[in-house]
Amino acid sequence: MRRTGLKHAGLAILLVLGTWTASGITPAAATAPTPEAAPDAPADAGLLSAMQRDLGLTKAEAVDRLATEAEATALLPAARRAAGAAYGGSWYDAGTARLTVALTSDASPATTAAVRATGARVQSVAHSERALDTAKSRIDRLTAPSGVSSWHVDPAASTVVVNVVRSDRADGAVQRFLAEAREAGPVTVRTVASAPQTFAAGTVGGDPYYTGNVRCSIGFSVHGGFVTAGHCGQAGAQVRGWDGSYIGNFQGSSFPDNDYAWVNVGSGWWTVPVVLGWGTIPDRLVRGSAEAPVGASICRSGSTTHWRCGNLLAKNETVNYAQGAVHQMTKTSVCAEGGDSGGSFISGDQAQGVTSGGWGNCSTGGQTWYQPVNEILQRYGLTLHTA
Repeated sequence: MRRTGLKHAGLAILLVLGTWTASGITPAAATAPTPEAAPDAPADAGLLSAMQRDLGLTKAEAVDRLATEAEATALLPAARRAAGAAYGGSWYDAGTARLTVALTSDASPATTAAVRATGARVQSVAHSERALDTAKSRIDRLTAPSGVSSWHVDPAASTVVVNVVRSDRADGAVQRFLAEAREAGPVTVRTVASAPQTFAAGTVGGDPYYTGNVRCSIGFSVHGGFVTAGHCGQAGAQVRGWDGSYIGNFQGSSFPDNDYAWVNVGSGWWTVPVVLGWGTIPDRLVRGSAEAPVGASICRSGSTTHWRCGNLLAKNETVNYAQGAVHQMTKTSVCAEGGDSGGSFISGDQAQGVTSGGWGNCSTGGQTWYQPVNEILQRYGLTLHTA
């Protein structure tokens, strides 16, 4: 089934899977985003409708949230510089509609004042981001049993959160892992409903890209190709478009440890800086890759469940899939299903990452992780195709 309602008919052939671009899927672009440039806060009817549906907001609340999130994203680099060694992390607080910056209790009055002068709120915490990242890195070196879902730094709680599958909480291997994790630094244990899994799928009808009998979604166009999820194919694997025609091959792929890949584009296909809106919203132009803060709203495009929105829950989370642990992932409350793997996560017009996996579905809800796009761009020396 081909997508309908595309604004740019000439680009239609590029729509491979759940995002747009014949080139764009996983991590792209070697170019870092301009740190101080605030992304435009889009307010088209489709995006606002999706946010109302998935986040339970009114239209006015959605408009306000997009504007304040854009402001928070723009001031984050300056606030982090002002915090210096006392920086304990940061997040967007939907309640206050402002960026909150955590500072260790030994932060000087001058440092606190400097952070507040940027427009950010300040919260005192026990540990610096550096100390928490060190503890998490030690946990990353452990071998996690399947009952351990993931772990990440929670700056607001100033701890490393280890998520355990509820039914496996009492498992001996899980308890041994938790005992070792607590030796690494401050740890808090939370439970989740089920273990994470990737969102690749067997061949089905729709607008996919295919490798072998696997269907995945394009993430973002880069110059010369597109980025997508690493679990969708190994280096050298051939990629076919929605119409079965040859697109290119996986030029690089990493999974587990990472979950990113990139595919070259040729044979009549070309790249476009667009993410497919699936008729829910107008197709979105990609203008950069400025990183949104924890707490911000975020949306995803994929070939199975199309356009979905939610909140950014955590960064730098290690996800323990059955195939092995994947590091430096970002967790969201956005739902996804099989075939959405590799698709675009976008905030406003800023590329964020490519869909990796999660738990749950879009009928009952769940959580989904993405691999940040800037890491992919840097790893492969790619440049994001922007409008």
